[in-house]
Amino acid sequence: MAFADSESLGVVDESTAAYPGAGRYEILDGRMTLQDVDATVRSVLRGEGVPLPELTEQGPGNRVFELDGTPVQLRSRPVADAGPDTLDPVDPPAGRTQVLLTAAGPLTGRAEAVFDRLVEALTLRGRCYTEAEIDSIVGGMPLVARYATEEPAFRDWALVFRDHYVENSVGFLLGMERAGMDPEWIFALNKGDRTLHRDRVHAWFLHRGYRSDTLDNSVINGSADTAARAYALAVNERVDDFVRQAHAAGRKVLVIDDGGLLAQGYGADGVLDEHIDGALELTVSGLKRIANAPGGLTVPVLNMARSRLKSMLGYNEIADSCVRRLRAVLPGEKFIGRHVLLLGYGTLGGRVAHALRALGCRVAVVDTDILALITAAEHGYETYTSAGEALGAHAPFLIIGNTGELALTPDVLPLLPDGVYLAGFATKDFSLLSEGFDGLRSTVIPQVGVRHTLPSGTTATLLGDGRSLNLFEYEGIANRGYDAYRAGTLIAAKTLCREAGRLGPGLHLEPVDRAIDEAELFSAYYEEYLASGARRPAAPVGAAAPVAR
Repeated sequence: MAFADSESLGVVDESTAAYPGAGRYEILDGRMTLQDVDATVRSVLRGEGVPLPELTEQGPGNRVFELDGTPVQLRSRPVADAGPDTLDPVDPPAGRTQVLLTAAGPLTGRAEAVFDRLVEALTLRGRCYTEAEIDSIVGGMPLVARYATEEPAFRDWALVFRDHYVENSVGFLLGMERAGMDPEWIFALNKGDRTLHRDRVHAWFLHRGYRSDTLDNSVINGSADTAARAYALAVNERVDDFVRQAHAAGRKVLVIDDGGLLAQGYGADGVLDEHIDGALELTVSGLKRIANAPGGLTVPVLNMARSRLKSMLGYNEIADSCVRRLRAVLPGEKFIGRHVLLLGYGTLGGRVAHALRALGCRVAVVDTDILALITAAEHGYETYTSAGEALGAHAPFLIIGNTGELALTPDVLPLLPDGVYLAGFATKDFSLLSEGFDGLRSTVIPQVGVRHTLPSGTTATLLGDGRSLNLFEYEGIANRGYDAYRAGTLIAAKTLCREAGRLGPGLHLEPVDRAIDEAELFSAYYEEYLASGARRPAAPVGAAAPVAR
Protein backbone atom coordinates (compact mmCIF):
# COMPACT_ATOMS: atom_id res chain seq x y z
CA MET A 1 0.00 0.00 0.00
CA ALA A 2 1.55 3.33 -1.03
CA PHE A 3 0.54 6.94 -1.42
CA ALA A 4 -2.03 7.99 -3.99
CA ASP A 5 -0.89 9.66 -7.18
CA SER A 6 -1.60 13.05 -5.64
CA GLU A 7 1.07 12.47 -3.00
CA SER A 8 4.73 13.20 -3.56
CA LEU A 9 7.13 10.26 -3.63
CA GLY A 10 10.74 11.09 -2.87
CA VAL A 11 13.78 9.35 -4.35
CA VAL A 12 15.94 7.19 -2.11
CA ASP A 13 19.55 6.92 -3.18
CA GLU A 14 21.45 3.64 -3.21
CA SER A 15 23.10 4.38 0.13
CA THR A 16 19.76 3.83 1.86
CA ALA A 17 19.50 0.20 0.81
CA ALA A 18 19.03 -1.73 4.03
CA TYR A 19 20.49 -5.11 3.13
CA PRO A 20 22.09 -6.72 0.07
CA GLY A 21 19.54 -9.06 -1.48
CA ALA A 22 16.82 -7.74 0.80
CA GLY A 23 13.24 -8.93 0.55
CA ARG A 24 10.19 -6.69 0.43
CA TYR A 25 10.58 -2.93 0.77
CA GLU A 26 8.30 0.12 0.71
CA ILE A 27 9.13 3.81 0.25
CA LEU A 28 6.75 6.34 1.79
CA ASP A 29 6.78 10.02 2.56
CA GLY A 30 4.40 12.41 4.22
CA ARG A 31 3.95 15.31 6.58
CA MET A 32 5.26 13.76 9.77
CA THR A 33 8.27 14.21 12.00
CA LEU A 34 10.81 11.54 12.91
CA GLN A 35 9.05 11.38 16.27
CA ASP A 36 5.71 10.73 14.54
CA VAL A 37 7.31 7.87 12.58
CA ASP A 38 8.73 6.33 15.73
CA ALA A 39 5.46 6.66 17.67
CA THR A 40 3.46 5.13 14.79
CA VAL A 41 5.80 2.13 14.47
CA ARG A 42 5.77 1.53 18.23
CA SER A 43 1.96 1.72 18.33
CA VAL A 44 1.56 -0.84 15.52
CA LEU A 45 4.11 -3.28 16.94
CA ARG A 46 2.61 -3.02 20.39
CA GLY A 47 -0.87 -3.66 18.96
CA GLU A 48 0.40 -6.66 16.97
CA GLY A 49 2.16 -8.18 19.97
CA VAL A 50 5.71 -7.68 18.69
CA PRO A 51 8.00 -7.32 21.72
CA LEU A 52 9.20 -3.72 21.89
CA PRO A 53 12.63 -4.65 23.30
CA GLU A 54 13.40 -6.04 19.85
CA LEU A 55 13.54 -2.48 18.45
CA THR A 56 17.18 -1.51 18.03
CA GLU A 57 18.06 2.12 17.35
CA GLN A 58 20.80 2.78 14.79
CA GLY A 59 20.91 6.55 14.87
CA PRO A 60 18.17 9.21 14.50
CA GLY A 61 15.29 7.92 12.41
CA ASN A 62 16.76 4.44 12.01
CA ARG A 63 15.55 1.28 13.76
CA VAL A 64 15.79 -2.47 13.38
CA PHE A 65 13.25 -4.96 14.71
CA GLU A 66 12.32 -8.55 13.97
CA LEU A 67 9.12 -10.00 12.57
CA ASP A 68 9.02 -13.75 13.20
CA GLY A 69 12.82 -13.85 13.13
CA THR A 70 13.31 -11.75 9.99
CA PRO A 71 15.13 -8.44 10.60
CA VAL A 72 13.27 -5.38 9.33
CA GLN A 73 15.00 -2.03 9.03
CA LEU A 74 13.23 1.31 9.14
CA ARG A 75 15.13 4.35 7.92
CA SER A 76 13.68 7.85 7.83
CA ARG A 77 14.94 11.30 7.00
CA PRO A 78 13.58 14.80 6.38
CA VAL A 79 13.15 15.73 2.73
CA ALA A 80 12.84 19.02 0.90
CA ASP A 81 9.27 20.19 0.45
CA ALA A 82 7.76 21.21 -2.90
CA GLY A 83 5.13 23.59 -1.51
CA PRO A 84 2.09 23.87 0.77
CA ASP A 85 -0.57 21.16 0.86
CA THR A 86 -3.22 23.52 2.23
CA LEU A 87 -5.07 26.47 0.70
CA ASP A 88 -3.32 28.89 3.04
CA PRO A 89 0.47 28.57 3.34
CA VAL A 90 1.82 27.60 6.74
CA ASP A 91 4.63 29.59 8.36
CA PRO A 92 6.95 27.91 9.11
CA PRO A 93 6.21 25.39 6.35
CA ALA A 94 5.16 21.89 7.37
CA GLY A 95 8.03 19.48 6.71
CA ARG A 96 8.01 16.06 5.14
CA THR A 97 9.74 12.84 6.14
CA GLN A 98 10.72 10.00 3.84
CA VAL A 99 10.58 6.44 5.15
CA LEU A 100 12.23 3.29 3.79
CA LEU A 101 10.94 0.04 5.30
CA THR A 102 12.97 -3.05 4.27
CA ALA A 103 12.80 -6.73 5.19
CA ALA A 104 16.11 -8.64 5.22
CA GLY A 105 14.52 -11.72 3.68
CA PRO A 106 11.27 -13.63 3.13
CA LEU A 107 8.42 -12.88 5.55
CA THR A 108 6.04 -15.40 7.07
CA GLY A 109 2.33 -14.87 6.59
CA ARG A 110 1.97 -13.29 10.01
CA ALA A 111 5.05 -11.10 9.49
CA GLU A 112 3.69 -10.00 6.11
CA ALA A 113 0.44 -8.91 7.78
CA VAL A 114 2.35 -6.85 10.36
CA PHE A 115 4.48 -5.31 7.60
CA ASP A 116 1.28 -4.36 5.74
CA ARG A 117 -0.13 -2.83 8.91
CA LEU A 118 3.03 -0.74 9.37
CA VAL A 119 2.81 0.54 5.79
CA GLU A 120 -0.89 1.38 6.20
CA ALA A 121 -0.35 3.17 9.52
CA LEU A 122 2.63 5.19 8.26
CA THR A 123 0.73 6.11 5.09
CA LEU A 124 -2.25 7.39 7.06
CA ARG A 125 -0.03 9.24 9.53
CA GLY A 126 1.89 10.87 6.70
CA ARG A 127 -1.31 12.07 5.08
CA CYS A 128 -2.67 13.68 8.27
CA TYR A 129 -2.75 17.43 8.52
CA THR A 130 -0.17 18.83 10.88
CA GLU A 131 -1.11 20.94 13.89
CA ALA A 132 0.01 24.09 12.04
CA GLU A 133 -2.03 23.15 8.95
CA ILE A 134 -5.15 22.60 11.07
CA ASP A 135 -4.60 25.99 12.69
CA SER A 136 -4.45 27.55 9.21
CA ILE A 137 -7.75 25.88 8.21
CA VAL A 138 -9.47 27.00 11.41
CA GLY A 139 -8.01 30.49 11.01
CA GLY A 140 -9.46 30.65 7.50
CA MET A 141 -13.01 30.15 8.84
CA PRO A 142 -13.48 32.91 11.43
CA LEU A 143 -17.29 32.91 11.27
CA VAL A 144 -17.41 29.20 12.10
CA ALA A 145 -15.12 29.96 15.04
CA ARG A 146 -17.45 32.77 16.14
CA TYR A 147 -20.57 30.58 16.20
CA ALA A 148 -18.93 27.39 17.50
CA THR A 149 -20.05 28.15 21.04
CA GLU A 150 -21.20 25.46 23.46
CA GLU A 151 -24.57 23.93 22.57
CA PRO A 152 -25.87 21.72 25.42
CA ALA A 153 -28.27 19.89 23.07
CA PHE A 154 -25.32 18.42 21.15
CA ARG A 155 -24.46 16.26 24.16
CA ASP A 156 -27.45 14.07 23.34
CA TRP A 157 -26.84 13.74 19.59
CA ALA A 158 -24.61 11.84 17.17
CA LEU A 159 -23.77 13.17 13.71
CA VAL A 160 -23.58 11.62 10.23
CA PHE A 161 -21.96 14.20 7.96
CA ARG A 162 -21.94 13.48 4.21
CA ASP A 163 -20.25 16.04 1.99
CA HIS A 164 -17.14 16.70 -0.08
CA TYR A 165 -13.80 15.90 1.54
CA VAL A 166 -12.31 19.38 1.41
CA GLU A 167 -10.70 21.71 3.94
CA ASN A 168 -13.88 23.57 4.83
CA SER A 169 -15.46 20.25 5.86
CA VAL A 170 -12.57 19.78 8.29
CA GLY A 171 -13.09 23.28 9.68
CA PHE A 172 -16.84 22.74 9.99
CA LEU A 173 -16.56 19.46 11.91
CA LEU A 174 -13.99 20.96 14.27
CA GLY A 175 -16.51 23.75 14.85
CA MET A 176 -19.17 21.14 15.66
CA GLU A 177 -16.73 19.61 18.14
CA ARG A 178 -16.12 22.94 19.85
CA ALA A 179 -19.88 23.39 20.09
CA GLY A 180 -20.15 20.09 21.98
CA MET A 181 -20.42 17.24 19.46
CA ASP A 182 -18.37 14.29 20.73
CA PRO A 183 -15.83 13.20 18.05
CA GLU A 184 -16.54 9.59 19.02
CA TRP A 185 -20.06 10.15 17.71
CA ILE A 186 -19.20 11.66 14.32
CA PHE A 187 -19.40 9.56 11.15
CA ALA A 188 -18.08 11.38 8.06
CA LEU A 189 -18.96 10.18 4.57
CA ASN A 190 -17.30 11.34 1.35
CA LYS A 191 -19.64 11.92 -1.60
CA GLY A 192 -17.08 10.37 -3.95
CA ASP A 193 -15.79 13.40 -5.85
CA ARG A 194 -12.06 13.40 -6.64
CA THR A 195 -11.24 16.43 -4.51
CA LEU A 196 -7.56 17.30 -4.34
CA HIS A 197 -6.84 16.35 -0.73
CA ARG A 198 -9.54 13.73 -0.13
CA ASP A 199 -6.96 11.24 1.19
CA ARG A 200 -5.60 13.79 3.67
CA VAL A 201 -9.10 14.65 4.91
CA HIS A 202 -9.93 10.95 5.37
CA ALA A 203 -6.68 10.33 7.27
CA TRP A 204 -7.27 13.33 9.50
CA PHE A 205 -10.84 12.25 10.31
CA LEU A 206 -9.62 8.79 11.34
CA HIS A 207 -6.81 10.36 13.39
CA ARG A 208 -9.36 12.60 15.07
CA GLY A 209 -11.43 9.61 16.15
CA TYR A 210 -14.28 9.89 13.64
CA ARG A 211 -15.57 7.06 11.52
CA SER A 212 -14.87 7.84 7.85
CA ASP A 213 -15.91 6.18 4.59
CA THR A 214 -17.36 6.88 1.13
CA LEU A 215 -20.99 6.72 0.00
CA ASP A 216 -20.67 7.66 -3.64
CA ASN A 217 -23.21 9.90 -5.35
CA SER A 218 -23.16 7.54 -8.35
CA VAL A 219 -24.86 4.94 -6.15
CA ILE A 220 -27.52 7.41 -5.06
CA ASN A 221 -28.10 8.49 -8.68
CA GLY A 222 -28.32 4.89 -9.93
CA SER A 223 -25.34 5.09 -12.29
CA ALA A 224 -22.83 3.05 -10.24
CA ASP A 225 -21.37 -0.26 -11.38
CA THR A 226 -21.79 -3.55 -9.52
CA ALA A 227 -18.64 -3.16 -7.43
CA ALA A 228 -19.60 0.35 -6.30
CA ARG A 229 -23.11 -0.79 -5.35
CA ALA A 230 -21.69 -3.69 -3.32
CA TYR A 231 -19.33 -1.33 -1.50
CA ALA A 232 -22.20 1.06 -0.80
CA LEU A 233 -24.20 -1.76 0.79
CA ALA A 234 -21.30 -2.42 3.16
CA VAL A 235 -21.11 1.29 4.01
CA ASN A 236 -24.85 1.39 4.67
CA GLU A 237 -24.40 -1.47 7.11
CA ARG A 238 -21.75 0.59 8.91
CA VAL A 239 -24.14 3.55 9.03
CA ASP A 240 -26.92 1.29 10.34
CA ASP A 241 -24.59 0.03 13.04
CA PHE A 242 -23.58 3.59 13.97
CA VAL A 243 -27.23 4.69 14.24
CA ARG A 244 -28.06 1.60 16.28
CA GLN A 245 -25.18 2.20 18.68
CA ALA A 246 -26.10 5.87 19.07
CA HIS A 247 -29.70 5.04 19.92
CA ALA A 248 -28.58 2.36 22.36
CA ALA A 249 -26.39 4.99 24.05
CA GLY A 250 -29.39 7.31 24.41
CA ARG A 251 -28.39 9.63 21.58
CA LYS A 252 -30.44 10.90 18.68
CA VAL A 253 -28.89 11.00 15.20
CA LEU A 254 -28.52 14.12 13.07
CA VAL A 255 -27.69 13.83 9.35
CA ILE A 256 -26.12 16.67 7.36
CA ASP A 257 -26.33 15.59 3.74
CA ASP A 258 -27.43 16.22 0.17
CA GLY A 259 -30.22 13.66 0.19
CA GLY A 260 -27.98 10.62 -0.09
CA LEU A 261 -29.19 8.96 3.10
CA LEU A 262 -32.72 10.36 3.16
CA ALA A 263 -33.16 9.15 -0.43
CA GLN A 264 -32.68 5.61 0.84
CA GLY A 265 -35.37 5.93 3.49
CA TYR A 266 -33.41 6.81 6.63
CA GLY A 267 -35.93 9.58 7.37
CA ALA A 268 -39.04 7.41 6.98
CA ASP A 269 -40.64 4.73 9.13
CA GLY A 270 -40.95 1.15 7.91
CA VAL A 271 -38.40 1.43 5.09
CA LEU A 272 -35.11 0.49 6.76
CA ASP A 273 -34.26 -1.22 10.04
CA GLU A 274 -32.70 1.99 11.37
CA HIS A 275 -33.86 5.59 10.99
CA ILE A 276 -32.43 8.95 11.95
CA ASP A 277 -34.00 11.70 14.07
CA GLY A 278 -33.37 14.88 12.07
CA ALA A 279 -31.49 16.22 9.07
CA LEU A 280 -30.09 19.29 7.36
CA GLU A 281 -30.44 19.26 3.59
CA LEU A 282 -27.61 21.14 1.83
CA THR A 283 -28.38 21.00 -1.91
CA VAL A 284 -31.23 21.40 -4.38
CA SER A 285 -30.35 18.04 -5.94
CA GLY A 286 -30.80 16.57 -2.47
CA LEU A 287 -34.29 18.07 -2.28
CA LYS A 288 -35.14 16.29 -5.54
CA ARG A 289 -33.84 13.01 -4.13
CA ILE A 290 -35.91 13.43 -0.96
CA ALA A 291 -39.05 14.03 -3.05
CA ASN A 292 -38.52 10.64 -4.70
CA ALA A 293 -37.51 8.79 -1.53
CA PRO A 294 -39.48 5.74 -0.34
CA GLY A 295 -42.04 6.52 2.36
CA GLY A 296 -42.90 9.95 3.72
CA LEU A 297 -40.60 12.00 5.92
CA THR A 298 -41.23 11.29 9.60
CA VAL A 299 -38.38 13.47 10.90
CA PRO A 300 -37.73 17.24 10.71
CA VAL A 301 -35.45 18.31 7.85
CA LEU A 302 -34.10 21.86 7.77
CA ASN A 303 -33.82 23.20 4.23
CA MET A 304 -30.40 24.84 3.88
CA ALA A 305 -30.55 24.42 0.09
CA ARG A 306 -33.25 27.08 -0.37
CA SER A 307 -32.14 29.30 2.50
CA ARG A 308 -31.52 33.00 1.92
CA LEU A 309 -27.95 32.39 3.06
CA LYS A 310 -27.16 29.94 0.27
CA SER A 311 -29.10 31.84 -2.38
CA MET A 312 -27.49 35.20 -1.55
CA LEU A 313 -23.94 34.18 -0.60
CA GLY A 314 -23.25 30.53 -1.36
CA TYR A 315 -23.84 30.43 -5.11
CA ASN A 316 -21.56 33.39 -5.85
CA GLU A 317 -18.67 31.45 -4.32
CA ILE A 318 -19.64 28.21 -6.08
CA ALA A 319 -19.77 29.97 -9.45
CA ASP A 320 -16.40 31.59 -8.80
CA SER A 321 -14.85 28.19 -8.03
CA CYS A 322 -16.38 26.72 -11.22
CA VAL A 323 -14.90 29.36 -13.50
CA ARG A 324 -11.52 29.34 -11.76
CA ARG A 325 -11.28 25.56 -12.12
CA LEU A 326 -12.40 25.69 -15.74
CA ARG A 327 -9.64 28.12 -16.66
CA ALA A 328 -7.03 26.21 -14.65
CA VAL A 329 -7.77 22.90 -16.39
CA LEU A 330 -7.50 24.59 -19.82
CA PRO A 331 -4.48 26.88 -19.37
CA GLY A 332 -3.66 26.83 -23.08
CA GLU A 333 -7.11 27.84 -24.33
CA LYS A 334 -8.27 31.28 -25.40
CA PHE A 335 -11.57 32.34 -23.78
CA ILE A 336 -11.91 36.00 -24.68
CA GLY A 337 -14.27 36.58 -27.62
CA ARG A 338 -15.18 32.92 -28.14
CA HIS A 339 -18.60 31.27 -28.16
CA VAL A 340 -19.71 29.34 -25.06
CA LEU A 341 -23.00 27.46 -24.76
CA LEU A 342 -24.46 27.29 -21.26
CA LEU A 343 -27.12 24.65 -20.51
CA GLY A 344 -29.29 25.73 -17.59
CA TYR A 345 -29.76 29.32 -16.42
CA GLY A 346 -30.68 28.67 -12.82
CA THR A 347 -29.21 30.00 -9.60
CA LEU A 348 -25.74 28.71 -10.42
CA GLY A 349 -25.93 28.88 -14.22
CA GLY A 350 -26.83 32.56 -14.23
CA ARG A 351 -23.80 33.43 -12.13
CA VAL A 352 -21.48 31.30 -14.28
CA ALA A 353 -22.85 33.05 -17.40
CA HIS A 354 -22.14 36.49 -15.91
CA ALA A 355 -18.60 35.48 -14.91
CA LEU A 356 -17.80 34.15 -18.39
CA ARG A 357 -19.22 37.20 -20.09
CA ALA A 358 -17.07 39.37 -17.79
CA LEU A 359 -14.07 37.47 -19.22
CA GLY A 360 -15.15 38.42 -22.72
CA CYS A 361 -16.87 35.19 -23.74
CA ARG A 362 -19.93 35.33 -26.00
CA VAL A 363 -22.42 33.24 -24.00
CA ALA A 364 -25.59 31.67 -25.36
CA VAL A 365 -28.12 30.11 -22.96
CA VAL A 366 -30.36 27.04 -23.22
CA ASP A 367 -33.14 26.40 -20.72
CA THR A 368 -36.55 24.72 -20.80
CA ASP A 369 -38.01 27.13 -18.24
CA ILE A 370 -39.59 30.12 -20.00
CA LEU A 371 -39.03 32.49 -17.06
CA ALA A 372 -35.36 31.55 -16.98
CA LEU A 373 -35.13 32.28 -20.71
CA ILE A 374 -36.85 35.64 -20.26
CA THR A 375 -34.43 36.56 -17.48
CA ALA A 376 -31.41 35.51 -19.55
CA ALA A 377 -32.65 37.37 -22.64
CA GLU A 378 -33.27 40.55 -20.66
CA HIS A 379 -29.71 40.28 -19.34
CA GLY A 380 -28.52 40.37 -22.95
CA TYR A 381 -27.85 36.69 -23.67
CA GLU A 382 -28.92 34.86 -26.81
CA THR A 383 -31.44 32.25 -25.69
CA TYR A 384 -32.68 28.91 -27.01
CA THR A 385 -35.18 26.32 -25.85
CA SER A 386 -33.00 23.34 -26.80
CA ALA A 387 -29.35 22.42 -27.24
CA GLY A 388 -30.08 21.33 -30.81
CA GLU A 389 -31.48 24.75 -31.69
CA ALA A 390 -28.46 26.49 -30.14
CA LEU A 391 -25.93 24.25 -31.90
CA GLY A 392 -27.64 24.98 -35.20
CA ALA A 393 -26.84 28.66 -34.68
CA HIS A 394 -23.38 28.48 -33.07
CA ALA A 395 -20.25 26.32 -32.98
CA PRO A 396 -19.09 26.83 -29.38
CA PHE A 397 -15.62 25.77 -28.28
CA LEU A 398 -17.06 25.03 -24.82
CA ILE A 399 -20.41 23.71 -23.56
CA ILE A 400 -21.23 24.01 -19.86
CA GLY A 401 -23.86 21.91 -18.08
CA ASN A 402 -25.62 23.21 -14.95
CA THR A 403 -28.99 21.45 -15.14
CA GLY A 404 -28.48 18.39 -12.91
CA GLU A 405 -30.41 16.42 -15.54
CA LEU A 406 -29.45 14.64 -18.78
CA ALA A 407 -28.61 17.70 -20.90
CA LEU A 408 -26.67 16.06 -23.75
CA THR A 409 -29.03 13.59 -25.46
CA PRO A 410 -28.35 11.16 -28.35
CA ASP A 411 -30.03 13.43 -30.92
CA VAL A 412 -27.64 16.28 -29.99
CA LEU A 413 -24.39 14.31 -30.38
CA PRO A 414 -24.17 14.64 -34.20
CA LEU A 415 -24.41 18.43 -33.83
CA LEU A 416 -21.36 18.79 -31.56
CA PRO A 417 -18.47 20.77 -33.09
CA ASP A 418 -15.31 18.73 -33.50
CA GLY A 419 -12.90 19.30 -30.61
CA VAL A 420 -15.51 20.82 -28.28
CA TYR A 421 -14.92 20.85 -24.53
CA LEU A 422 -17.70 19.78 -22.15
CA ALA A 423 -17.65 21.09 -18.57
CA GLY A 424 -20.22 19.76 -16.14
CA PHE A 425 -20.97 21.54 -12.89
CA ALA A 426 -23.71 19.05 -12.06
CA THR A 427 -23.29 15.28 -12.19
CA LYS A 428 -25.89 14.16 -14.74
CA ASP A 429 -25.58 16.67 -17.58
CA PHE A 430 -23.05 14.73 -19.67
CA SER A 431 -23.65 11.25 -18.24
CA LEU A 432 -24.44 9.93 -21.74
CA LEU A 433 -20.70 10.14 -22.45
CA SER A 434 -19.33 9.38 -18.98
CA GLU A 435 -21.37 6.17 -18.79
CA GLY A 436 -20.49 5.20 -22.38
CA PHE A 437 -22.35 3.47 -25.22
CA ASP A 438 -21.59 1.19 -28.18
CA GLY A 439 -19.28 2.76 -30.74
CA LEU A 440 -17.85 5.38 -28.36
CA ARG A 441 -14.04 5.34 -28.04
CA SER A 442 -12.51 7.06 -25.05
CA THR A 443 -9.00 8.13 -24.03
CA VAL A 444 -8.13 9.38 -20.54
CA ILE A 445 -6.08 12.58 -20.43
CA PRO A 446 -4.60 12.68 -16.90
CA GLN A 447 -5.54 15.72 -14.81
CA VAL A 448 -7.73 17.03 -17.66
CA GLY A 449 -10.53 14.60 -18.47
CA VAL A 450 -11.59 12.06 -21.10
CA ARG A 451 -11.46 12.60 -24.86
CA HIS A 452 -14.37 10.80 -26.51
CA THR A 453 -14.46 9.92 -30.21
CA LEU A 454 -18.04 9.56 -31.41
CA PRO A 455 -19.06 7.00 -34.05
CA SER A 456 -19.11 9.89 -36.55
CA GLY A 457 -15.44 10.63 -35.87
CA THR A 458 -16.14 13.88 -34.00
CA THR A 459 -14.13 14.32 -30.79
CA ALA A 460 -15.41 15.89 -27.57
CA THR A 461 -13.37 16.23 -24.39
CA LEU A 462 -15.32 15.82 -21.16
CA LEU A 463 -13.36 17.78 -18.60
CA GLY A 464 -12.80 16.14 -15.24
CA ASP A 465 -14.44 12.82 -14.42
CA GLY A 466 -17.98 13.59 -15.54
CA ARG A 467 -18.94 15.00 -12.16
CA SER A 468 -18.73 18.58 -10.86
CA LEU A 469 -15.60 19.97 -12.49
CA ASN A 470 -14.92 22.43 -9.67
CA LEU A 471 -14.29 19.42 -7.41
CA PHE A 472 -12.05 17.47 -9.79
CA GLU A 473 -8.54 17.32 -8.29
CA TYR A 474 -9.35 20.67 -6.70
CA GLU A 475 -10.35 22.03 -3.30
CA GLY A 476 -13.44 23.73 -4.69
CA ILE A 477 -14.41 26.84 -2.76
CA ALA A 478 -11.92 28.84 -0.71
CA ASN A 479 -12.34 28.40 3.05
CA ARG A 480 -13.21 32.06 3.58
CA GLY A 481 -15.60 31.87 0.64
CA TYR A 482 -17.62 29.08 2.30
CA ASP A 483 -17.12 30.30 5.86
CA ALA A 484 -20.55 31.97 6.09
CA TYR A 485 -22.42 28.95 4.72
CA ARG A 486 -20.63 26.59 7.08
CA ALA A 487 -21.36 28.94 10.00
CA GLY A 488 -25.02 29.04 8.96
CA THR A 489 -25.09 25.24 8.81
CA LEU A 490 -23.71 25.11 12.34
CA ILE A 491 -26.39 27.56 13.51
CA ALA A 492 -29.10 25.46 11.82
CA ALA A 493 -27.72 22.26 13.41
CA LYS A 494 -27.99 23.87 16.85
CA THR A 495 -31.56 24.91 16.08
CA LEU A 496 -32.64 21.45 14.96
CA CYS A 497 -31.07 19.66 17.91
CA ARG A 498 -32.73 22.09 20.35
CA GLU A 499 -36.14 22.15 18.65
CA ALA A 500 -36.49 18.74 16.97
CA GLY A 501 -39.52 17.81 19.09
CA ARG A 502 -41.31 21.06 18.29
CA LEU A 503 -40.54 21.23 14.57
CA GLY A 504 -42.38 18.09 13.52
CA PRO A 505 -41.74 15.97 10.39
CA GLY A 506 -41.15 17.36 6.90
CA LEU A 507 -39.09 20.08 5.24
CA HIS A 508 -38.68 23.38 7.08
CA LEU A 509 -37.25 26.57 5.59
CA GLU A 510 -38.52 29.35 7.85
CA PRO A 511 -36.68 28.12 10.99
CA VAL A 512 -33.40 28.21 9.05
CA ASP A 513 -33.79 31.82 7.89
CA ARG A 514 -35.07 32.87 11.32
CA ALA A 515 -32.18 31.28 13.22
CA ILE A 516 -29.60 32.83 10.90
CA ASP A 517 -31.22 36.26 11.22
CA GLU A 518 -31.39 36.01 15.01
CA ALA A 519 -27.71 35.04 15.11
CA GLU A 520 -26.93 38.17 13.02
CA LEU A 521 -24.76 36.11 10.68
CA PHE A 522 -25.15 38.53 7.76
CA SER A 523 -23.91 41.42 9.91
CA ALA A 524 -20.98 39.34 11.12
CA TYR A 525 -20.17 38.38 7.52
CA TYR A 526 -20.22 42.00 6.41
CA GLU A 527 -18.04 43.16 9.28
CA GLU A 528 -15.57 40.30 8.83
CA TYR A 529 -15.10 40.49 5.07
CA LEU A 530 -16.68 43.55 3.47
CA ALA A 531 -16.76 46.59 5.76
CA SER A 532 -14.30 49.39 5.07
CA GLY A 533 -11.67 50.20 7.66
CA ALA A 534 -10.85 48.14 10.73
CA ARG A 535 -12.59 44.81 11.28
CA ARG A 536 -13.45 43.41 14.65
CA PRO A 537 -12.41 39.74 15.12
CA ALA A 538 -15.18 37.29 14.30
CA ALA A 539 -13.94 34.80 16.90
CA PRO A 540 -14.46 35.80 20.54
CA VAL A 541 -11.29 37.20 22.08
CA GLY A 542 -9.35 34.46 23.81
CA ALA A 543 -11.27 31.64 22.11
CA ALA A 544 -9.09 28.55 21.83
CA ALA A 545 -8.75 27.00 18.42
CA PRO A 546 -8.71 23.19 18.18
CA VAL A 547 -5.44 21.52 17.41
CA ALA A 548 -4.42 18.05 16.35
CA ARG A 549 -4.18 15.58 19.13
